[in-house]
Amino acid sequence: MSELVLVLDFGGQYKELIAGSVRKLSVYSEIKPGDITIDEIKKIKPIGIILTGGPNSVYLPNSPKCDPKIFSLGIPILGICYGMHLMCYTLGGKVEPGDVGEYGRVPVTPVKKSKLLNGVKGHFSALMSHGDSVTCLPDGFHTTAKTSSCIAACENPAKKLFSTQFHPETKHTKGGKKIISRFLYDICGAKGDYKLNDYIDMQVKQVRKKVGDKKVLLALSGGVDSSVCASLLSKAIPGQLTCIFVDHGLMRLNEGDEIEKVFSKRNLRFIRVNAKERFLSKLKGISEPEAKRKMIGEEFIRVFEDESAKLGDIPFLAQGTIYPDVVESGGKHGAVIKSHHNVGGLPEGLNFTAVVEPLSGLFKDEVRVLGKKLDLPSSLVNRQPFPGPGLAIRVMGEITEEKLKVLRKADAIMREELDKLKRKPDQYFCVLTNTRSVGVKGDDRTYDYVIAVRAVKTDDFMTCEYAPLPHKVLSRISSRITSEILSVSRVVYDITSKPPATIEWE
Repeated sequence: MSELVLVLDFGGQYKELIAGSVRKLSVYSEIKPGDITIDEIKKIKPIGIILTGGPNSVYLPNSPKCDPKIFSLGIPILGICYGMHLMCYTLGGKVEPGDVGEYGRVPVTPVKKSKLLNGVKGHFSALMSHGDSVTCLPDGFHTTAKTSSCIAACENPAKKLFSTQFHPETKHTKGGKKIISRFLYDICGAKGDYKLNDYIDMQVKQVRKKVGDKKVLLALSGGVDSSVCASLLSKAIPGQLTCIFVDHGLMRLNEGDEIEKVFSKRNLRFIRVNAKERFLSKLKGISEPEAKRKMIGEEFIRVFEDESAKLGDIPFLAQGTIYPDVVESGGKHGAVIKSHHNVGGLPEGLNFTAVVEPLSGLFKDEVRVLGKKLDLPSSLVNRQPFPGPGLAIRVMGEITEEKLKVLRKADAIMREELDKLKRKPDQYFCVLTNTRSVGVKGDDRTYDYVIAVRAVKTDDFMTCEYAPLPHKVLSRISSRITSEILSVSRVVYDITSKPPATIEWE
């Protein structure tokens, strides 16, 4: 078993980023509620603990707390933002509302030699997001870094307690990765024994032990998670997996054929259900986004039920659940970001006895790496994020086959052009707006569709900034779309960040 670092959650939006940063440094991490008991911590035997940020003020009576005994365990602890407040407040320091909050990149100045900040010279820029500040340190602590208005880092090295007001886990903090690495290796004494190859071997053994010689059924969407899940299961239980690929007719250009080509060659049974007409019929007359989502989700289950009923007795249902699905579906202190359909047990109405979830301990970037190790093509492993309802929520208003054809072609052109870039945005796609615009083609006046191009930069998909694409790239995309698609007269570029917008339009 790999060494483990516990990430204790106090409602911070970056908890997954913290845990993922630790794993990228070859140390295994798990996220647990902030009020985990001392006995549970001792049972887990972590080599270190990280306390996350959070939206609360630590001095308020209902703010989340940890067991004070955690600071006497002798285990190295790193408190980040609220985690720093909690550490200092619990041990007798003072936390108060600041005269001025700090948000965004802020200059930080090291003021004393520090094992955590070792090697940091002079000012550095760090991401801050706080209104409260530590105004008086507990006994035994000293300040190691400051900003113009707050204590930016402090520590009690004798008790292995370290804190930063800033967020070292984000790319906006210069040298943040090195700070986390020093905590893991210089302070916790990590060996760096977490490897994804070990994860594959472990899951293969666990799946074989759980499933035995029984059959397993997987709803294969063609997304990264379900595709890697299918590949891992075909390795663990060759010949025992059946994949049902429900082609709802709402996918991108040639995507269904590409998925079939990949999985028809694997040691599994692949069933493609061409249900386009069935879905389009159900979508007729529906334009409200949530109504479209709900209808597609329900119809997907009905199609899956119909097809699985033809296969006889299959006791195990496989799902591509990944670690963020589990975390987002309900933490102790954080709000439920979104409830995931594949978290929480067996779906009602389906005759399965158990669920197999071989990816439930992995983050998305780890799933992609695993996919490469399982010899999935890069076109699938690096597939652009794609919503379950597919193009239905990238076509504004009512869905028709004509609109889908227009959007597929436009989206393919846009992806083809952006795929040429050396530094690509994190996500990019086209939207067919519910607007028509006057145009001129040849000597004729037109009144045709307006396509919106969306490209964003993001670390975690919880927030994003629009990607400032070069004008020559945007010009080429616009020229190709309006020239190659006769029914499009105008292309616009969405420059809105999240918040206030979302990444998807619907």
